[in-house]
Amino acid sequence: MATRVELSDFLAGAERRAFKQAMFAVRDADHALDIVQDAMFKLAENYADRPVPELGPIFARIVQNAIHDFFRRQKVRSTWVTLFSALSSSEEDADPLAILDASDGRTTESAAETVEREQIVRIIEEELGRLPPRQREAFVLRYWEDLDVAETAAAMKCSEGSVKTHCSRATQALAKSLRARGITL
Repeated sequence: MATRVELSDFLAGAERRAFKQAMFAVRDADHALDIVQDAMFKLAENYADRPVPELGPIFARIVQNAIHDFFRRQKVRSTWVTLFSALSSSEEDADPLAILDASDGRTTESAAETVEREQIVRIIEEELGRLPPRQREAFVLRYWEDLDVAETAAAMKCSEGSVKTHCSRATQALAKSLRARGITL
């Protein structure tokens, strides 16, 4: 069972990545923030009695469902809105953008390096946003949220083979588009 402090620590660590995931899905900061807040409330209200290791996959599923619910509501309100799939929270070092965002405490970064790093992060986010929804969802769950293939398949409600295919295609597409823009990581 997670204590209040453990639940609070988990949510504090998961918030940033969940926001980015929701942002990639809904492409609106206000809606993304609402989705993440609602997901955090649902986790705290309904799953606070679960052990800490179980919170990550549960929170990922809650965020996915909240994003899907957002699109369902949007579709009902306006039939021209395209229904996109969503992108949910574990270790900080699993987030490739966090690695680029993180300032290396050993050296001082020059202004030029700061600008270059910010531009690279922005380009990666743009290219990630251009991926087909299911590829984007699989990529984020596998490589940002560090879910294994089975957990990702369960979250996406598809087969493990589909997850592998989506991840492979997403990685290849991202690498190709970043290389075309002169970026090698």
